[in-house]
Amino acid sequence: MKQAADGSPNEQDAAEAMTAGPAADRAVGQRLRGLRQARGLSLKAVAGRTGLSIGYLSQVERGLSSPSLRALTRVADLLGVGLGALFGGPEEPAADGIVTRAGARAALTLWRAGITKQLLTRGDGSLSLFQMQLAPLAGTGDEPLVHDGEEAGLVMEGALVLTVEGVMAELGPGDSFRFASRRPHRYRNPSPDRPTVVLWVNAVPKP
Repeated sequence: MKQAADGSPNEQDAAEAMTAGPAADRAVGQRLRGLRQARGLSLKAVAGRTGLSIGYLSQVERGLSSPSLRALTRVADLLGVGLGALFGGPEEPAADGIVTRAGARAALTLWRAGITKQLLTRGDGSLSLFQMQLAPLAGTGDEPLVHDGEEAGLVMEGALVLTVEGVMAELGPGDSFRFASRRPHRYRNPSPDRPTVVLWVNAVPKP
């Protein structure tokens, strides 16, 4: 978010964030509900298999609560989809399912966490390519993520602190990584004033 000359948040940007954030939550909730219903699963069934409460899942589906990345990965695993299935954006079709134009990227905004992901690939394959931006000091939190698949990435701008099974590494522009997603992992932007941009790949086995 941009700041005013005195270092305080720009009022217009703050107002836009307060409007865009809930709208993003509603869009993600609608996609989650559609995927769940298409698979004939009740909220109770999803809650029982993900460890998330029925009340929380209901609030997420109705756009009343901002889902965490951890919650989204748990539900996506259960539904047998990658995070890319939860993205929304322009409906312009990719040419033969191959090309995604810069102006037609779908996006997923975890606005409370300060994480934005743009989906750079289309289709329902097992491989998804993202451009992820982490706001200053943004991250996935102290509890590690664990989900199906494999991931890799390249830091394009800023710094990234990546912890996999308790082993921490700080990466800068040009540094890359790869690990199995079942290994507990978390990541954050350690900078208080610079965003981090990462080209991130997720490969999720098809059910």
